[in-house]
Amino acid sequence: MTTAPRGRGDAGHSMLTASLGLLIFLSFLLFAVQLLLNLFETSTVTVTAQEGARLVASSRVDHSDPTEMITAERHAEDKMRALLGPQGATARFDWSSTGDQVVLRVQLDTPRFTAPAFGGRLPYNHIDRTVRVRVEDLR
Repeated sequence: MTTAPRGRGDAGHSMLTASLGLLIFLSFLLFAVQLLLNLFETSTVTVTAQEGARLVASSRVDHSDPTEMITAERHAEDKMRALLGPQGATARFDWSSTGDQVVLRVQLDTPRFTAPAFGGRLPYNHIDRTVRVRVEDLR
């Protein structure tokens, strides 16, 4: 039984194909990890913003006194920064208040795990959440 002779140019092709396949697989894995961490961070920011706005909208705060409102906002910002962990240091909080609502806008950039060579900002790298909470009234 004779075997067909192998072509001379086939040596090493499987190694190149395997390396390319592994590189593509790891790229998809890195993208999936980045996306999952961003979804987690987005959920954390949303819940934290709701908690901070709820603290300011509490019935314990006199909403007619601007000084007390500023104090309540600063206290809520400190608590939110603690809840957000390292990302809280760079978070931006914008407060506004209507007669019966407290509005909080939270903005921050999420950590990035992709190589800087890809350049630019990823489309889901920035979180911007606005939360509205009704002011509590004791009746």
